[in-house]
Amino acid sequence: MMICVKQVVQVRLLPTPEQASALTSTLHTCNLAASWLSEQIHTCRVHRKFDVQKRFYTELRERFGLAAQPAIRVIGKVADAYTTLRANLQAGNYGPPGSNRRRKVEGTAIVFRPDAGQAFDARCLSWQLGDAGREGAVSLWTTAGRLKGVRAVGEPRQMAQLRGSQIGETDLIHRDGMWFLYATVDVPESALTQPVNGFLGVDLGIVNIATTSDGDRMSGARLSRYRKRQQRIRRRLQAKKTSSARRLLKKRRRKEQRFATDVNHQISKRIVAEAERTGRGIAVEQLTGIRDRVRLRKPQRATLHSWAFAQLGHFLVGHADHNAAHNIAARGEVCWGEVMRPHAAPTLAAS
Repeated sequence: MMICVKQVVQVRLLPTPEQASALTSTLHTCNLAASWLSEQIHTCRVHRKFDVQKRFYTELRERFGLAAQPAIRVIGKVADAYTTLRANLQAGNYGPPGSNRRRKVEGTAIVFRPDAGQAFDARCLSWQLGDAGREGAVSLWTTAGRLKGVRAVGEPRQMAQLRGSQIGETDLIHRDGMWFLYATVDVPESALTQPVNGFLGVDLGIVNIATTSDGDRMSGARLSRYRKRQQRIRRRLQAKKTSSARRLLKKRRRKEQRFATDVNHQISKRIVAEAERTGRGIAVEQLTGIRDRVRLRKPQRATLHSWAFAQLGHFLVGHADHNAAHNIAARGEVCWGEVMRPHAAPTLAAS
């Protein structure tokens, strides 16, 4: 049986002014409906998707003029939002029970932005991609009727992936004046390769973003300098409190994220290429819950919480990174053996 993994493919839409107006109206209507439904759910304390649909489906359609399937997608979006909220509350992400922040979150209904993304499925969005090239078209439901022939462009590799895969849920996104579709596709999972030369250990840090057990260090100095510069620019613009300053802040709000993502992508490709070249697996340290375990002085908190790798609570330097990577590589050997040979894993004796 072929095992598939889900992958998200980004495609840009190039609508005409009339089509863009219909898309904008659709997002606003769907999110207005979602906010209304959220208020009803919060008031009535009905959270199961089936119960919400049974109770509010008809009124939702009549009140906001939604077709059947878009109404179902709105219900699913709101129900998923409350599921996520309950999970965050249970995990303590909004503070302990009884705290002011937690009481405020629990006592307020979820509100959706007018231009928040909206999910579509095959019943209300279809693709016309042709045989080759980087252009295609989509047909999708809107509050102004069915839009046909909306131009869609993407990288040739991404478009080929869409043509060769089954397309599932697709999100319509409006960002910085541009329209995008984020399509979920099923991609066959690559065959698991047995490491033949052990493991390449990777230690994550701030001074060095990543240090391998081979002694290869990927410095974080460039990213740190960039983030400090962005922080200074944001502080100056926020202090001005003018319309032009606010426009610049809005325009720059994702620059740092894109820069950090690019740095991480380059580093990960470098590590994977080295592991593949030498026939080794990759063992990475576990940093789950690091923000809850580490206590820092105020100047260090921004560094930790904005770091792309959920960083350790203190700076690592010199050979400590190299030694830690060797230890991680050794643990990778043991863990891999336990996964691939469960009968050989150590058992705990009763105490």
